[in-house]
Amino acid sequence: METNILYTHKDLVEKSKLGDRNAQYSLYELYVDAMYNVSMRMMRIKEDAEDVVQDSFIEAFNNLSSFRYESTFGSWLKRIVVNKSINQLKKKKIPITPIENEMYRIKNEEEDEKADAMDIKKVIKSIGLLPAGYQQIINLYLIEGYDHVEISEILNITPSTSKSQYHRAKKKLIEIIKTL
Repeated sequence: METNILYTHKDLVEKSKLGDRNAQYSLYELYVDAMYNVSMRMMRIKEDAEDVVQDSFIEAFNNLSSFRYESTFGSWLKRIVVNKSINQLKKKKIPITPIENEMYRIKNEEEDEKADAMDIKKVIKSIGLLPAGYQQIINLYLIEGYDHVEISEILNITPSTSKSQYHRAKKKLIEIIKTL
């Protein structure tokens, strides 16, 4: 029997839609750690990330009736967390930067396909030196794994703007890394 990934945890989602607090708590337990990690990468402050995650779950459970299985529950929830994180950062006017201790690989298209892993501290420092808009694109595309269509929806820009900003950000990031 083939299972459709879009219906992962469907029974819990449907019970949660009906107001079953135990089902809601089960969904919370299944996703809280992953959503905290998403928010922490963007917020960088533990308490702010925790607040964003809690607000995101509240919003998700309050709007669960609008969840139509067009994506997995986890992707739907992740989008809420990312949007809330971005909105919180805009309020605070803090640039988005990734959390330390992550492994990143930077590949220059003109160089060999087997680019070596960059020193993480150098990459983190370099990302921190990028303009805020470039940091957002780098985080959403490379770290969070969104595609350009999703990024365009999140940031209210066109997909082509997302692509060009990403390529400029990547080029600028490589330049900064080379100077460090």
